[in-house]
Amino acid sequence: MWEVAWAHPKFGTVLASCSFDGTVLIHRESRPRVWTLLHTHRFHESSVNSVAFGPHEFGLVLACASSDGKVSVLTHQQDDTWAVEHFKDNPLGVNALSWAPYKCLGSSTDDNDEVPPQMRLVTGGCDNRIRFWRYHGLASSTSEETGGWTEDVGEPLGESLGHSDWVRDVAWAPSCIPQNVVASCSEDRTVLIWTQTTSGGVWQPSLLNTFEAPVWRVSWSVTGSILAVASGDNTVTLWKCGLDGTWSQVSNTEEADAANASNQ
Repeated sequence: MWEVAWAHPKFGTVLASCSFDGTVLIHRESRPRVWTLLHTHRFHESSVNSVAFGPHEFGLVLACASSDGKVSVLTHQQDDTWAVEHFKDNPLGVNALSWAPYKCLGSSTDDNDEVPPQMRLVTGGCDNRIRFWRYHGLASSTSEETGGWTEDVGEPLGESLGHSDWVRDVAWAPSCIPQNVVASCSEDRTVLIWTQTTSGGVWQPSLLNTFEAPVWRVSWSVTGSILAVASGDNTVTLWKCGLDGTWSQVSNTEEADAANASNQ
């Protein structure tokens, strides 16, 4: 089992898990410490490496990234069934994905608040790349390969910097005002911060840090002001961006362990 993800509390206590065996299981806690299997997702042909529930405003929606190179998106229906759409990301495999916040910059092509925003995803794969995806709906779909999802090729990535090895994790910052921010980490030992300042504009990468070992996970604080980084040297470090745009380390697990020991 590679990863678990909680749904928003408005849907109850719902937990999804993904596994090397290619399945995704969705459970609900029906009463304290009693879990019921809601759904088994067996679409993928290889290991499912990452799962994430989307913003609750879109309903109960779960995205799954797999080593078969596909991303599937499950949507819970009123009759308790799950609709499935999928798209092909890259032939080498997808390691991670992350949802954009609801009403993030560029999620709507219309300034009218009555027009619902589009769902957006960022993925990281074994081709050393990250990709951005947008949901246009089945009615707008022109490809059986992608369903209602299309890659945001109109929003190019800055070419000045990129990963040189597998991308292991991606995380879209929860705060999207006044810009979109995404963190990515790789086996090349780097963490990159991708920033988009205008709707449809170029995603510009900047190097947060080069670590001493491959970097496996990145996670934002609730406000999007602190980034936690887990690397292969058995450390977790916390990073914060200053007013000048420079990232600096503010804490690590070794400091926390020392502080705890001194308080005992």
